[in-house]
Amino acid sequence: MKVDVLVYEIGSTTTLVNAFNGIDTDNPSFIGQGQAPTSVLDGDVCIGLRAAIDDLAKNLGVDGIEYSTAFATSSAAGGLRMTVHGLVYDMTVKAARAAALGAGAIIKHATAGIMSDYDIEDVKAINPNLILLAGGTDYGERETAVENAKKIVSGGLKVPVIYGGNIQNHHIIRSIFENTGIPLYITENVYPKLDFLNIEPARRIIHKVFEEHIVKAAGMEHVRDMVAGNIIPTPGAVMESAQLLYGYIGDLAVIDIGGATTDVHSVTQGSDEIASIQTTPEPFAKRTVEGDLGMFVNAHNVIDMIGKDKLQNELDMDIDSVMEHYKPIPDTPEQFKLTQRLCLAAGITSIQRHAGALRYIYTPRGRQTIAEGKDLTKLKYLVATGGALTRLPDRQSIMRRIADCNDNGMLLYPKPSLLNLLYDNHYIMASLGVLSKQYPDAALNLMKQSLGIK
Repeated sequence: MKVDVLVYEIGSTTTLVNAFNGIDTDNPSFIGQGQAPTSVLDGDVCIGLRAAIDDLAKNLGVDGIEYSTAFATSSAAGGLRMTVHGLVYDMTVKAARAAALGAGAIIKHATAGIMSDYDIEDVKAINPNLILLAGGTDYGERETAVENAKKIVSGGLKVPVIYGGNIQNHHIIRSIFENTGIPLYITENVYPKLDFLNIEPARRIIHKVFEEHIVKAAGMEHVRDMVAGNIIPTPGAVMESAQLLYGYIGDLAVIDIGGATTDVHSVTQGSDEIASIQTTPEPFAKRTVEGDLGMFVNAHNVIDMIGKDKLQNELDMDIDSVMEHYKPIPDTPEQFKLTQRLCLAAGITSIQRHAGALRYIYTPRGRQTIAEGKDLTKLKYLVATGGALTRLPDRQSIMRRIADCNDNGMLLYPKPSLLNLLYDNHYIMASLGVLSKQYPDAALNLMKQSLGIK
């Protein structure tokens, strides 16, 4: 069978292949999906990829699949691991973190101020794929970023570095990294002036560097030869879809509960009322990744968070015996029951961590209310993607409870019953994010089909 486009989504636990036709027309269509376990541990991600393509053929009832063009996203081999280093934690470091997370990275370490020798040792132990160096508003403080650049070079780190700090440092930063063998990329300042975040240029260049230096899962070089366009981090592709969808339906958040992490992406300006009492700026498009909340790799963490005894009483099952045979894709009634409960806990916790909150402070003039963190109060839609929230039988009940988790009214999040729910029924948001780079109209059309938007 010949299809127009295949999109490979090589995840930490599962590899998906999505097939599309009519990409160059006004009526594109989703043909089908295949999946298989990701095969990093087998020494070649292409093993899992070929198995997913075979599964696609089986699902379509054909002998084989041919295609005209292929694209890919990846979070295999631990995804995009970054460290970020800035001047003040609540300012340039926060801006650098927002840029990295929005691009689909997992932040393994962050520092504020001049890095110590111990910080350098920590970074070397982490062995990140990429370092983001920031610090100083434009025409403001200069020395911190310069000293940190020198420490990175003298510390023997050979990791690609993106500089997104004070514009006045461009020349000296280039000279520090010259002839070191360390790839250097210079972008716009992520925090060019007080209370202003400028993270989109850094987010775009992180995708570029990911493609050039970081796709190192075993066998990924063969995938690069098979696809058109850039391979981008899977969470970054979901953010691309979220921003594309925002242009059509307005303020939204996307929740993706995966095997290793739970990601929340929000695209909203928030309200003027909250902005007037907000303590620090937040990005318009924000992603948080909860590295301790996952349905397979981190299932034990979620069980511990709920409490195993409580969970056993609630579900009336022996948790240890179920976990002995627990799989990335549940295949017994007990596994489904447990996965759905873990999914609910991960979803509510991730929203509570992503959303800001109201706080009371006490001053000589009495109690005042301030807002800290991302304002989600104007959200219209909560969108479910990922394997758990698109495939579990009880997904509607899980999503409704996640949407209604602002019980005490202190979260910067809609009150219960106000959010509309949408489901990525075809489980293709990440694929459409990478597809949107070349086919934005087709990607939006396909997303509306998957979400059931007329």
